[in-house]
Amino acid sequence: MNQFTCNVEEATFDERVIAHSHTTPVVLDIGADWCSPCRVLKPLLEKLALQYNGQFLLAKVDADENMRIAGRHQVKGFPTVIAYSHGQITDRFHGAQTERFVREFLDRLITQHTA
Repeated sequence: MNQFTCNVEEATFDERVIAHSHTTPVVLDIGADWCSPCRVLKPLLEKLALQYNGQFLLAKVDADENMRIAGRHQVKGFPTVIAYSHGQITDRFHGAQTERFVREFLDRLITQHTA
């Protein structure tokens, strides 16, 4: 983990995701340890969080331990990645994706947040 990444649970969700997204976009990564695509995507998201140097916060949720967060976001498969900006969901994707796809997702989020 790095300074641009945090773990989130039910008790910290509103502060770390909703409130934080008013100043910096938040990328919510909902996954599980047993999920193979999650194990592929997670290091890519962590690498990009470092490379983007604070342009977004990566908030990671273990769905097995935080089923209410997964339920609230109507997660149907893992990983599910959800973009938050100014307290609202602006975009999402499911499954492991290419680095190019994820970069385009992040660039859209950052652009929308500052617009």
